[in-house]
Amino acid sequence: MAGRYVSAPTGGALLVAGTTSDAGKSVLTAGLCRWLARRGIRVAPFKAQNMSNNSVVTPDGGEIGRAQAMQAAAAGLSPAVRFNPVLLKPGSDHRSQIVLHGKVVGEVDAASYRSGRAELAEAVQTGLAELRAEFDVVICEGAGSPAEINLRAGDLANMGLAVAGRLPVIVVSDIDRGGVFAHLYGTLALLDAADQSLIAGFVINKFRGDRGLLEPGLRTLTDLTGRPVYGVLPWSDGLWLDAEDSLSTAADGVLGRPAPPVGESWLRVAVPRLPRMSNPTDLDALACEPGVAVRFVEEPSRLADADLVVLPGSKSTVADLDWLRRTGLAEAVRRHAAAGRPVFGVCGGFQMLARSIDDRVESRRGTVPGLGLLDVAVTFEATKILRTPTGRALGEPVAGYEIHHGRVTRRAAGLAPLVERVRPVGGAGGVGAAAGAATVCGGFDGDHGEGAVSWPVAGTHWHGIFENDAFRRVFLRRVADQAGRPGFRVAADTAFGAAREQQLDLLADLVDAHLDTDALLRLIEHGAPAGLPLLAPGAGA
Repeated sequence: MAGRYVSAPTGGALLVAGTTSDAGKSVLTAGLCRWLARRGIRVAPFKAQNMSNNSVVTPDGGEIGRAQAMQAAAAGLSPAVRFNPVLLKPGSDHRSQIVLHGKVVGEVDAASYRSGRAELAEAVQTGLAELRAEFDVVICEGAGSPAEINLRAGDLANMGLAVAGRLPVIVVSDIDRGGVFAHLYGTLALLDAADQSLIAGFVINKFRGDRGLLEPGLRTLTDLTGRPVYGVLPWSDGLWLDAEDSLSTAADGVLGRPAPPVGESWLRVAVPRLPRMSNPTDLDALACEPGVAVRFVEEPSRLADADLVVLPGSKSTVADLDWLRRTGLAEAVRRHAAAGRPVFGVCGGFQMLARSIDDRVESRRGTVPGLGLLDVAVTFEATKILRTPTGRALGEPVAGYEIHHGRVTRRAAGLAPLVERVRPVGGAGGVGAAAGAATVCGGFDGDHGEGAVSWPVAGTHWHGIFENDAFRRVFLRRVADQAGRPGFRVAADTAFGAAREQQLDLLADLVDAHLDTDALLRLIEHGAPAGLPLLAPGAGA
């Protein structure tokens, strides 16, 4: 779009907003970061405030949303706290743990969040200014929808951020959900004049079919709003890793796009879809393996033909354990293990396998019985463990990350750890040292975080353990043997890190092929055009 522009105050920036959650903000932000990085532009991602239980530990020991770690990788950067200064982790429908600059600072409900908003706003605006001073371009991701007008007064991540930083905004919408033109027009029209002045245009996501059939609608949308559609991104079956929202999982519960088996048999993995499930992306690496079908389940009959049950992480271990019991899944998991078929728990799922859980931190329920499939005791403490350990498991080198309040305070004599952890000689940190300066240990800082194994049941606090290719292959072979699947063969060449890089490159290819990148570069450099039309009712606000 030609015309006079409102210049940005410092380095170039853009805010990617969305008409709904899971509209495509995270993947478009990542695609833009990778596309710019491939052009030699120093680019960084930024999400002012994320509400998600899917998080990672940064190299400096902080905690951020996993989507921002993925976007950092797209930009060729290590994950860092500054890319996501505020993280809210919902523990119930009314309260969330608040993580500021990577560290837990307490819990908030709606009222206490409003009272602490000024401090959060300062952290967000300072963080963005510092990134803009350091990088050529900062691609910001919004949260939810910018048209949540009931929350506009305290908004930190959408138009509040855009107005404070004079950020041009593009709005992306998922056409696969239907109503895309109403979503885009209505989102713009509900905003007040100052907010509308920064909305520069639109992107349509997940289009299938004949582009020619869409063209009349695109022209009408531009005529009605005075804003261009910067492009239409096609549906791609190849994009599913690191999905931020559980809605991204297919309707039948199958994760990803399972490839045909190498051998004669499939391996079927069932994952209870816990109400407060955290880090479901731990399962992505399993789903990348040919012949492995990973399915999220919500009732016990779906465990009947499973070869492996994985209990995933949880932000509310005790409450989600109650849900397992109410749905009958807890008893189904016990029967599965009693039949000699494997069960594996990750973080909160590992804690559920314990004989007892003493939780005076998250649920404040005190001591409750676990599933009793591993003879360990778990005690929750106020201080959250955040670390990136290394070690060996099933004879193979492994790395992962830990995010948990629960500690394994008792492990039965003779119950083996899943992981032999490596730590620096003389140190107490969780990050593995360089070769030649480390020691292998079974315990760690008084917490048996490396887990426990008593086949067919095992578990660990380590997220990301399945991303270790050699370990994953040995683990799947053992699962197949334990489950009686002699016809299953593990592929010898599946490399999860390479698969993630391929997806990031695919995102950049889609941006390059289907968006007006010249127009987006002008927008990033100069800001939103001046004099954009105002739509009612926002025009009268």
